[in-house]
Amino acid sequence: MQNLKDKLDRLGNSLVNAFQVVALFVIGATIVWSAAHDYLQMIQAGRARLDDILLLFIYLELGTIVGIYFKTDRLPVLFLLYVAITALTRYLAVDSKELGIQTVIAVTGSILVLTLAVLVLQIAASKFASLSGHAASRLDVESGPGDN
Repeated sequence: MQNLKDKLDRLGNSLVNAFQVVALFVIGATIVWSAAHDYLQMIQAGRARLDDILLLFIYLELGTIVGIYFKTDRLPVLFLLYVAITALTRYLAVDSKELGIQTVIAVTGSILVLTLAVLVLQIAASKFASLSGHAASRLDVESGPGDN
C-alpha cells in the first residue's frame, strides 16, 4: 500500500510541476505579448508618456517574477510589492487630476505601507541571512510552495 502511495505522490508532484512550467510559459508569453503590443502603440503614437513608461516597468517586474519563479521555484515577494507600488504610482500619475483628495491620500498611504513592508522584509532578510551565515541579497525574501 505504501508503494502505491509513493507512486501516486510522485505522479501528483510531476503533474503539479508540469502545470507550473506550462503556466509560467503562458504567463511569460502573455507578458511579452502585452508589452510588445503596448510598445507598438507607443511607437505609432510617436511618443511615450510617463504612464506608458511605468507600464513598461510593470511588465519588466512581472517578467522578472516569472523568470525567478521559473529558475528557483520560489515566488519573490519583494517583486510583488514593487509591482504594486509601481501600479499605484502609475494610477496616481495618470488619474491624479480626476481623483479626490481622499483617494489621493489613500493611494499615497498605500504606497507608504507597501514601501514600509519592503523595508521590513529587507531588514528581516539581512538579519536572518547574517544569523545563518549567508549573504543577504534581494532574492532572499521569497516565499515558495510550503513556505510560511
